Amino acid sequence: MGHAAAFDNEVRLHIYRRFAEEGRPPSVEQTAEALRARPDEVSEAFRRLAEGRVIVLDPGTTDVWMANPFCAKPTPFRVEAGDRWWWGTCAWDAPGILAMLGLDGTVATSCPDCGDPLELRVEGGDLQRPEGVAHFAVPAAQWWEDIGYT
Repeated sequence: MGHAAAFDNEVRLHIYRRFAEEGRPPSVEQTAEALRARPDEVSEAFRRLAEGRVIVLDPGTTDVWMANPFCAKPTPFRVEAGDRWWWGTCAWDAPGILAMLGLDGTVATSCPDCGDPLELRVEGGDLQRPEGVAHFAVPAAQWWEDIGYT
């Protein structure tokens, strides 16, 4: 693994740790400080990770918008475990936060058709009494054409 790839991996792990621990991603400056690196090195790593579809940057910035399954902005998928919570990027990724962290919890959302509240419960790594149908309006092969919409 080359120096850039190894550094990108350190940056990636830092982003995910901060999302998991604090519910939000670190800034370039926070990452640079934590990794004892220069901000310009971290900015470049953020861009490489975004180009590789590892993270999604807020358009025109180096601010992390998504590091799937986590999202930095409010979404219709609030994931809760005990007194902690996160935003999930979509119905597919939101329960993935609980799986990634090995936690029991819930995903609170609503029906996109009628607006009725919906709750997905995960216990012991299993989705409890799943009901309903998930509909993906965009085929998976096209998700990255507009990942913010998808």
